[in-house]
Amino acid sequence: MTMAEDPHAIPSEAATDEVALPRDPEAAQHALAEVQELLRQFTLVRSLAERERYGEDEERHRLAEQVVERQHLTRIAERLATYHPADIAYVLEALPPDERILVWDQVREEVDGLVLVEVSEAVREALVRAMDHHEMVRAAASLDTDELAELAPELPGAVVEEVRRGLSAEERAQLSAALSYPEDSVGARMDYDVVTVPGDGSIETVLRDLRTLDEWPDHTDQIFVVDTSERLVGVVPIARLLINPPEARIEDVMLRDTLTLDALNDASDAAQAFERYDLVSAPVIDASGRLVGRLIVSEVVDYIREESDSDMFSKAGLREEEDLFGSVWESARNRWLWLALNLCTAFFASRVIGLFEGTIERVVALAALMPIVAGIAGNSGNQTMTLFIRSLALGQANEANARRLLVKELGIAAMNGLVWGGVAGLVAWWLYRESAQGPLLGFTMTLAMILNLLLGAIIAMAVPLALQRFGRDPAIGSSVLLTFSTDSMGFFIFLGLATLLFL
Repeated sequence: MTMAEDPHAIPSEAATDEVALPRDPEAAQHALAEVQELLRQFTLVRSLAERERYGEDEERHRLAEQVVERQHLTRIAERLATYHPADIAYVLEALPPDERILVWDQVREEVDGLVLVEVSEAVREALVRAMDHHEMVRAAASLDTDELAELAPELPGAVVEEVRRGLSAEERAQLSAALSYPEDSVGARMDYDVVTVPGDGSIETVLRDLRTLDEWPDHTDQIFVVDTSERLVGVVPIARLLINPPEARIEDVMLRDTLTLDALNDASDAAQAFERYDLVSAPVIDASGRLVGRLIVSEVVDYIREESDSDMFSKAGLREEEDLFGSVWESARNRWLWLALNLCTAFFASRVIGLFEGTIERVVALAALMPIVAGIAGNSGNQTMTLFIRSLALGQANEANARRLLVKELGIAAMNGLVWGGVAGLVAWWLYRESAQGPLLGFTMTLAMILNLLLGAIIAMAVPLALQRFGRDPAIGSSVLLTFSTDSMGFFIFLGLATLLFL
């Protein structure tokens, strides 16, 4: 059996009094509040100390100020030492740049690497810039191969090369393999800490060997059975080791029909398999069937969160995740692309309105009512688009069933148009009941809402499907394009109908 050690795993409370794993699900928020209070006290004491500097005692007060600052920084460092690396990352992401670097300097070197892995890419860049060469080497050297592969693109090449030279031959091969896999593949996210056993041994022998391990890999719910060529032949759930007699042979209790992942599989497909079959871990094999690693549920959860964030940013028209406290220039530039598109679409919508200036001059009420038609269609289309993009991500919606889905959504849009368009028409008629145009305004409002809701449903499905067909993320700017369509076409439909009916 084989297993790579994890020398930088966070020790349990039983193992050390210096680090305690958080048990409160709100531990990160509590940690942030504590650090913010310590920073507030630090800033207050420093400002008071600066005010007391004067004349010949200035040097003495300066030294006293340094002592007080050091004491408060020590308090911050002591609190940070009790936090999980993920909680430290959460705290750093929520602090302004100057406080972030101040706190980062107080983090223990032993967990620097783990914190860098946990923070967002935008914040990671700032933290790496604040480190010197030797600090980066020490942080990277403390990581597992899979974690190092995740961090390597953010580090200078000289740092990665120096760390690589310190790895064993097996670890160097693993690192090279991990860096060679596509970013969103299973291989780029798999864990190399695996427990393997031969199939010809007994349960008693395996259990005896397992007790000799110094570390037990996280999320190990099964061990992998391999042949002499390291090809996977089956898995043994831990429960089977415990409930079967000690003399039973591994090959008799192992599961041969089990889910396996190829290292080149798409990570999204693997995530769906984990959700569908309630997996904790799954073996990863190469093209020849050799066991090369495993995918664990914690990595899958991270991937799902990252994809969810990415979809949210893309749908809003943001090019990438940005640092909450990043520079104004970088944050503004991140938002320019779709704001520019919005500006163009707004001018287009204004020109649509301009085509009907004569109609609006004769029926002024149209100017007050037309935003309602566009707004309702935009909201309805967003509902359809959200459901459709989710179905595309899960693989449930495709070109084969898109027609059926479109018919259904058109039916929903027609029903909503009749119901809520009718309500809007009645309200419009009531508001302008004293005018001879009141009934006709109500009818125009109802018909325009029905047509624009139908158009919104078509756009809400056509845009994501077209983006996917061209190999793009279906969520990229989809809400922006939908809003443009429902606004401009909503104005055109409403004012066009009014022109035909009133003039």
